[in-house]
Amino acid sequence: MSDLFGDEPPPTSRADAPREDAPLADRLRPRTLGEVVGQDHLTGPEGAIGRMVAAGRLSSMILWGPPGTGKTTIARLLADAVAMRFVSVSAVFSGVADLKKAFAEADLAAKAGQRTLLFVDEIHRFNRAQQDGFLPFVERGTVTLVGATTENPSFALNAALLSRAQVLILHRLDFGALEHLLARAEGLAGPLSLTPQAREALVASADGDGRFLLNQAETLYNAGPAEPLDPAGLGAFLQRRVAVYDKDREGHYNLISALHKAVRGSDPQAALYYLARMLTAGEEPRFLARRLIRMAVEDIGLADPQALVQCMAAKDAYEFLGSPEGELALVQACLYLATAPKSNAGYKAMGAAWKSARETGSLMPPANILNAPTKLMKDIGYGAGYSYDHDADEGFSGDNYWPEEMEPQTYYQPVERGFEREIAKRLEYWDKLRRERP
Repeated sequence: MSDLFGDEPPPTSRADAPREDAPLADRLRPRTLGEVVGQDHLTGPEGAIGRMVAAGRLSSMILWGPPGTGKTTIARLLADAVAMRFVSVSAVFSGVADLKKAFAEADLAAKAGQRTLLFVDEIHRFNRAQQDGFLPFVERGTVTLVGATTENPSFALNAALLSRAQVLILHRLDFGALEHLLARAEGLAGPLSLTPQAREALVASADGDGRFLLNQAETLYNAGPAEPLDPAGLGAFLQRRVAVYDKDREGHYNLISALHKAVRGSDPQAALYYLARMLTAGEEPRFLARRLIRMAVEDIGLADPQALVQCMAAKDAYEFLGSPEGELALVQACLYLATAPKSNAGYKAMGAAWKSARETGSLMPPANILNAPTKLMKDIGYGAGYSYDHDADEGFSGDNYWPEEMEPQTYYQPVERGFEREIAKRLEYWDKLRRERP
């Protein structure tokens, strides 16, 4: 199935208009990058993709984002925008033979003066050896690689491939982008048979996934009732919970913001109220579980390490029990978070460390802490002088672990609340031992 924001390979002939009986999402595929919604930070004039297209040259890239955000569509339109051959393979359905064929055809095209954009869907599903197979063709310029993945490239792709491709992050579509997308559908196929409240509920239920929204809309067009559905009728018709919100007063995003702020502000009563508002409105409990997990790591962290454990357990409990029994587990997690000591030290440390990593590039760690599995590595000093901490007094050697060209940094600064108070004491003690080290 091919759809507007999906990860399925697009049609072979990209310029041809879709058939009238094609799926709604396929008929709504953007014809230019300017029609792509929700990704202006990339496709706009100041975005990375917008700048490359303006220059007429593309670099290899990895498009990382949730399902239904436009990865396949953007790749297809990129090839059109700079007049490149477009070749698509899927890591789910393609093997080494398919890749060899694609590279051979790209090589022939290059000799004829035609550049090739190779789109690899779900690139994270190729193993490390297969990923290495892309390298020589990317380096020689035989292909410009555009990979699409829903997985974190840092873990899903090998370092060699990442060093040759720019990672571009696609955002989950916000409420406005989804509304715009639905308006396009209604402009093509006519108004949906929904009350205004049910229409808002349909948009909110997509949770950032444009493909899902269009598929639900097509279901309504194909078999929808003549009389407009209200939110309850919509939920029954689609056999899926849909949230009911008055957009002007509260809305999906306003209430989740209120819940997050109440948890952060240690007000369990208000937090429980907003959780109840969302659940009784029909909000998807799994969405709330995800947001509670985010709160645990962003606003509590190591001030109470059990916060994340509680939230993960609540998510599992809901999956096991279902609704409504499982919602009590979400209530427990919400109350635990609201009453836990708060710290954003880990959240701030992440931002500082990521900034430092980008600025320092590929500095080598000191040689003494590198493993030396070969004689050559031993001969050039790898591992020489390493102090094994477990053999040192109090299990602490006080060694230096920073690159020689870099001064030690302080990213993580625990607060004087909860368990982080104890962590702060440990760090202070270890710093004292380092200072006293000869």
